[in-house]
Amino acid sequence: MTPLAAAAAMALLMAGCTTLVATPAATPLAAPVDINLVALNDFHGNLDRSKFTYTGVSDPVSKTVDAGGIDTLSGALAAWRKEDAQLIFVGNGDLIGASPAMSSLWADEPSIVAMNMLGMKASSVGNHEFDQGKAELLRQQRGGCESARADKACKFAPGFAGARYRYLAANVIDTQTGKPLVPAYQIEEAHGVKVGLIGAVLQDTPSVVTAAGIVGLKFGDEADAINATLPALRAQGVGVFVVLLHQGGETEEAVDQADCSKLKGPVVDIAKRLDPAIQVVISGHSHKGYLCRVDGRLVTQAEMGGHMLTRIKLKVDPVKNTVLGTDAQNIVMLPGAYTPDPAVAAYLASVKERSVQALSRPVAAIAVPNVGRETKGSGESALGDVVADSTLFGARAAGAQIGLMNNGGIRKDLEAGADLMTNVGQNQAVVPFGNTLIIVSLSGAQIRALLEQQWPDAEAEDGNLLQVSEGFSYRWDSTRPQGQRVLPGSIMLNGIPLDDKQQYRVAANSFLAGGGDRFSVLADGTRRLDTGVRDIDAFSDYLVDRARSGKPAGSATAAGRIVRVK
Repeated sequence: MTPLAAAAAMALLMAGCTTLVATPAATPLAAPVDINLVALNDFHGNLDRSKFTYTGVSDPVSKTVDAGGIDTLSGALAAWRKEDAQLIFVGNGDLIGASPAMSSLWADEPSIVAMNMLGMKASSVGNHEFDQGKAELLRQQRGGCESARADKACKFAPGFAGARYRYLAANVIDTQTGKPLVPAYQIEEAHGVKVGLIGAVLQDTPSVVTAAGIVGLKFGDEADAINATLPALRAQGVGVFVVLLHQGGETEEAVDQADCSKLKGPVVDIAKRLDPAIQVVISGHSHKGYLCRVDGRLVTQAEMGGHMLTRIKLKVDPVKNTVLGTDAQNIVMLPGAYTPDPAVAAYLASVKERSVQALSRPVAAIAVPNVGRETKGSGESALGDVVADSTLFGARAAGAQIGLMNNGGIRKDLEAGADLMTNVGQNQAVVPFGNTLIIVSLSGAQIRALLEQQWPDAEAEDGNLLQVSEGFSYRWDSTRPQGQRVLPGSIMLNGIPLDDKQQYRVAANSFLAGGGDRFSVLADGTRRLDTGVRDIDAFSDYLVDRARSGKPAGSATAAGRIVRVK
């Protein structure tokens, strides 16, 4: 046998003796996991249902309904938890502040207790969480009765345990420590997946909060602060990120329009600058309802006041720890649609019962059943006239000549009963902040500059107009250049043109007088005097004074103090 043949034979023999090893079967891929979240933003202490006007996809005709209430919210959450017991319920700031009297009467403690009962896990802070200052925010988180609002704190119940959910803010720094005032993020786990909840509040918070409320705090860039949390979260095994951002936008699209594409406003720029791994941004602050996409990211908001909840579903690859897809729905909270949790319904009833005696006390008769805060055309409202007049009324004894009011501080229309009588609760709903009235001296030239600040940029045609007291008037033209929209010579006080060089005493609430809403000219005023008079007291006293004089306050239309010529 030749050597080559021998080798071949040996190879065949060895092949016959070889043990065949089975190839292991491929490991089956893990199925995607659904993570369910429910989001609530800008609750503002609306424990009970209230009016909500909206347009839906299926019904394009605008409709007004009663919606919300913690009893209805509890029923919806209970129903959805039956579908997924590991659902994550989150908030997005302004859960308290600018609240109806039923909540504000008790330092908003019932609203925090309500969120505990609803099972909230975490919430970003909003600007209104700073209304009463840093110490009060921390009390709301930790509990206790030592408060700047000693007349309200722990008055509903003898003790207050604080929020069981965690307030978050990646971009709020305590300047004394150099560290975040509250945690930047929180990790929740559902169906074996870690979800990083990252909180942030609008960087512009100092312009919408009284100066006293943010002493010792620094507000950083939202996107930068959010992105900076990702390394720490990834180090803890988190690959799914949800941003709770108290900043928002608006769109002309319906509140329940899926994947809306016309969103505009500050939230858009922030969303575009976020790390690509962040696929969900739950927004707030602008009190709008939307379900939009920004560069592929889901950006949502659920209006305000508990009128809506946003249901969000994340489809997650549990092996790669990444989000495969997202979708969302905005659900209007219609009473009767869900069976309330008995304990929550009982708690709401107890708050109503405790509040009704104080809130139903009559105050004064007004001229019409409803004095509205809507500004049409000129930028003046019928209710704005009344509140500005009350500001002047409350500060006149201390030398005020002009009263001013910011639109954002007027929270609800002034409503009266069939007898045209308002009560404590209705009055407090209009001006719920409890600011004191401040008087400053401004020259005529400064007042003119202040009025020009109502249009912060060239594109702001309608502007953010201040409401002015009786005797003060002016005319403006939207077609004139920015900084020149108030017509020369049109600013009048009691029929006399303002003198640029003369000093005038101007009254405003402490928020506005501190430069709030970007009216920095007021912050530059001299001879500053805190009258100690609360805005709500001035408002109520003014209504009483007018009723006693036989000329009840209020009108169905604005008085025409501000005239828009074009």
